[in-house]
Amino acid sequence: MRPKNYRPERRRSDQLHSGVYLALALLALWYVFAAWSFGGDAYTDYLLVVASGLIAITVAIPAALWRIWRSHPHEDLPDRSFRAWAQSEFRIWQDHVSGRNAAIEILLPVAAVAFGLSLLSVILHLTRH
Repeated sequence: MRPKNYRPERRRSDQLHSGVYLALALLALWYVFAAWSFGGDAYTDYLLVVASGLIAITVAIPAALWRIWRSHPHEDLPDRSFRAWAQSEFRIWQDHVSGRNAAIEILLPVAAVAFGLSLLSVILHLTRH
């Protein structure tokens, strides 16, 4: 019989789930599309091409590293569902947090910028004379 205050040991990981990387890539794509809604003259379009290229590189480097890692899997890291990963503990430099909180804290800034820029774009197009 288990003691009353028994808590099973939670799994710990310092690896992000691939779903978090996919969500980051999709939010970056959304950000690029929202930024391009502000295009208009040649100088603005030039700056948007440069910004889009930087975002593409930012997404391409982790994607390439993930493909290399996937072709050389580790036996100690089982392929788990997102639900199992989110319920586990995620190790960070100072401490550890739940996987769900880690995913939220990682995705929230990118999502806020992408959604906010989309909202500004809609407001700009509705108020344009």
